[in-house]
Amino acid sequence: MIEQTTEKAVFSAANETRPRIALLLGDCTGIGPELVAKVLAEGKVSEHARLVVVGDSRVLQLGMRDAKVNFKWNRVDRVSAIDWYAGIVPVIDLNNIDPARFPQGVASAESGKLTGDSLAYAIELAKTGEVDAITFAPLNKKALNDGGWKFRDEHQMFAHLLGHNGHFSEMNVVDGQWMTRVTSHVSLRQAVDMITPQRIEDSLKLADWAMKAAGIAKPRIAVAALNPHNGENGLFGTEEIEIIRPTVEKMAAQGIDCKGPFAADTVYIKAFEGAYDSVLSMYHDQGQIATKLKGFTRGVTITAGLRIVFTTPSHGTAFDIVGKGIANIGATESAIRLAAKMAGRRRPQEGRSAVAAATITNAEHG
Repeated sequence: MIEQTTEKAVFSAANETRPRIALLLGDCTGIGPELVAKVLAEGKVSEHARLVVVGDSRVLQLGMRDAKVNFKWNRVDRVSAIDWYAGIVPVIDLNNIDPARFPQGVASAESGKLTGDSLAYAIELAKTGEVDAITFAPLNKKALNDGGWKFRDEHQMFAHLLGHNGHFSEMNVVDGQWMTRVTSHVSLRQAVDMITPQRIEDSLKLADWAMKAAGIAKPRIAVAALNPHNGENGLFGTEEIEIIRPTVEKMAAQGIDCKGPFAADTVYIKAFEGAYDSVLSMYHDQGQIATKLKGFTRGVTITAGLRIVFTTPSHGTAFDIVGKGIANIGATESAIRLAAKMAGRRRPQEGRSAVAAATITNAEHG
């Protein structure tokens, strides 16, 4: 092991304001354990949050070996027992995943199940107020589903475990630019049918609320068109004329700073130049391709609209580089910082997240 030394900020119980974040190791078959180990060894994010690892200590040790780092850690039974000023990484050891049983770089239904179990445990910690947010390293959606967590993605799983009945959505953030969407993890054929005035309204309300929760006082939202060339005045489709533009105008009249629709092949250029804080895309890849091209190693995914803050790197488990010690921690660090920022703003005004549920009525997530 390589000993790591870092300069850490000095905190005291008297002036402690950093949110407590449950940091999960992700699927042990991917790069998640390595990412977490590197982040903890560097220690930079301790300026923003108090981190407690939730998972199996054997998986954490696997990550340390892959990352070639070493640091002090100790097991704790509960969050309230943690000494946040000891300079030792606290670990709630679930003792539920033996990584030796799962080859790296290969998706496993059993590993997916256990990854889901660990997330469910962390959610219970957040529900009881023991942690303020959850950041999780990459997982494998197919393994999660094959392992018995029968949801299209982890966001639906979170909503189910929280008993959430309002609208919610995956959002992506890179370099301060928020990529939001009307539909998400569904087929493109389904996505087109799901683009309705109600879903666009809900998505605009949720995007506006989420960005305000992150400290953007008056978010500027551009809305992408569905069809090429913004429909070319109806030549390539009428969704822009009949559905999207009237809804955008309605929401603008209600006080949300939104404009559009704009042709999807140019709107992201304007947004990245600073004209907007967010682009609302009509379907998943319309926004994700732009976001990942802009900053694949910096992008963060959040689950917006739920009463618990969830963040994760926007990239996946990277089976092609697992075990090589070369995984980039940029997105993981960004995910922790964003979780800390949102949780920190939420704590003094608990209950504000209920605004989304009170004003957003569509319970179906795409």
